[in-house]
Amino acid sequence: MPRDPEKVRRRLQEAALKLYQTRGYDDTTAADIAAEAGVTQRTFFRHFPDKREVLFGGEDEFISTLTSAVASVPSGVGPLEALFRAFPSVEPLFIQNRSFTEPRRHIIAAHPALQERAQTKSRAVMAALVEAFRQRGVPDRAASLAAQVGMAALSQAVAAWFENGSTDLGVQVEHAFKELSDLVTFARGPGDETGAR
Repeated sequence: MPRDPEKVRRRLQEAALKLYQTRGYDDTTAADIAAEAGVTQRTFFRHFPDKREVLFGGEDEFISTLTSAVASVPSGVGPLEALFRAFPSVEPLFIQNRSFTEPRRHIIAAHPALQERAQTKSRAVMAALVEAFRQRGVPDRAASLAAQVGMAALSQAVAAWFENGSTDLGVQVEHAFKELSDLVTFARGPGDETGAR
């Protein structure tokens, strides 16, 4: 059994994913996951507070990477454009973890308690993005809207990427933001040069 904490954590996550897929989330305990991973139950609880949390993690790295990339975009660039430019910084995180996150999303979708936890994680990401936009001088309401709309576009891109693995994630992100841009144009209507206020 590897002693490296990150390797132990990953092994527990993979064991949980396997059991949730074969036995079911409700019928799997923390003790089952620990046994599958070849560690003690005490070791499990050193890494995760409960069997729900074992499916999550990595949001701190995601938030830090994404907000740092937003901050590095030149001033004067609008929040959505800054977010679009920042997304390539987190693409490697999605790619590296695809074998875990792709099946995980189906497990989460089937269990309200896991959906609730996923929403809590998403709110933390959005709160961090709102603060990153504020640091760029974006007003509160606009910062909140940009964070929500931008993350919705990213979620759509990731879902499309899961469904069509032959298309790069970066291309899917471009498509999602193009669709977002088209929606804004549609909302403004033909010949409207004033833009949305």
